[in-house]
Amino acid sequence: MAEEQLKAEGLEELEDDQQLYEHFRIVADKGQEAIRVDKFLFDHLQHSSRNRIQKAADAGFVHVNDRAVKSNYKVRPDDVVTLMLDTPRHDTTIQPEEIPLDIVYEDDQLMVINKTAGMVVHPGVGNFHGTLVNAIAWHLRDNAGYDPNDPDVGLVHRIDKDTSGLLVVAKTPQAKSDLGLQFYNKTTHRSYNALVWANFLDDEGRIEGNIARDPKDRLRMTVMPPDSDIGKPAVTHYRVLERFGYTTFVECVLETGRTHQIRAHMRSIGHPLFCDERYGGTEILRGERSSTYKAFVQNCFRLCPRQALHARTLGFVHPVTRQQMDFSSALPADMEALLQKWRSFIKGTTKDTFS
Repeated sequence: MAEEQLKAEGLEELEDDQQLYEHFRIVADKGQEAIRVDKFLFDHLQHSSRNRIQKAADAGFVHVNDRAVKSNYKVRPDDVVTLMLDTPRHDTTIQPEEIPLDIVYEDDQLMVINKTAGMVVHPGVGNFHGTLVNAIAWHLRDNAGYDPNDPDVGLVHRIDKDTSGLLVVAKTPQAKSDLGLQFYNKTTHRSYNALVWANFLDDEGRIEGNIARDPKDRLRMTVMPPDSDIGKPAVTHYRVLERFGYTTFVECVLETGRTHQIRAHMRSIGHPLFCDERYGGTEILRGERSSTYKAFVQNCFRLCPRQALHARTLGFVHPVTRQQMDFSSALPADMEALLQKWRSFIKGTTKDTFS
């Protein structure tokens, strides 16, 4: 193909001496409409921005049908689109790592673990080691029937890196299948404790709205109307446990388990989680303008430097014995200290302060 034609098509010749490694591949549908390749990849890569994709294309890392393309290339039906990088793809095989676990319950079918805040649940970009599944693999290293790389066993559900609390792990395919069905049918019981910004008018309420990925920030979720075709249906029930005027301590009970559900739902009604950087909770959203109050809030941020969210309770039916299993975990030290800080603060205020 002539050089001029290649440029017109948004294509470039490959350099013979450049060693590239495939990191992502997708074949366009037969009914694919013409769309820029940067937009096409943005729609299919969950953890990458369009700007990064465009830079990858400029560097010759975006290929279509084995040729490097620029961002303006229009994807056609049956095109094979690949992301080729100059470093080998990271080995995602889960290796056992000796990491302490807080095991609340364990038998031959399952484990219930109280995860600490700051621990990533599953390996991924930027976190290939030190995750919860690496720790589980070490704990079960002598269990011949447990393969940490087998998707038919392992984590039944997940919580965010900076969220603490309870998770259930299946040791057998039967347990994974049965527990997964319970989560799907919404027969499990889960409650979370959270400190959120602002005071609630009501003591309890219900939040309903579809959870979808935010097109402006692929690492954040957003809330769409319940009747929208965008996103997945989600329902969160909340109950006020303690009021601090400018913040509120609440219990959240999930009907569904969507990514960032509580964080996105609370933000959508004007109550971002305290110290939740991704959803705006690290701004001083309520309270006085005094330097003393600002210093107090900054001290609170340092005391609990993550979203103030804890998976407090977990209930399900045992996959073999069919007995109801209910577990509860105490608030971690950072959240308990945060609440005590706010309790001390409101002792020196009057009700008129928050009116």
